[in-house]
Amino acid sequence: MYIILVYDMHKKRVGKMLKLCRQYLNWIQNSVFEGEITEVKLKELIVKAESIMKADYDSLIIFKSRNKRWLEKQIIGKERSELGIFL
Repeated sequence: MYIILVYDMHKKRVGKMLKLCRQYLNWIQNSVFEGEITEVKLKELIVKAESIMKADYDSLIIFKSRNKRWLEKQIIGKERSELGIFL
C-alpha cells in the first residue's frame, strides 16, 4: 500500500519520530513522509511511534491508498526529497 504520514509532536520528541519514520518512508517535508509499505511494516511503524508519542499531546495521521498512481501530487517550489537521484 502507499501512504502519506504526517505527525505533530512536542519538540522533545520530533527528532526521535523523524529518525523512526525515515527508516520506513521517504521524507518529503517537515513532519511529512510518503511511500510504499506493507501492512506488517506499517503496524510495526505504528507500534514504535506509539512508544515515542504522548497520546494526550502528540498526533500521527496516516492517509492510505492501494496504489500511488491513484494520487496526484503537485509540487510548487523546491522538492525536498527527489526520489529520482537514488541508484
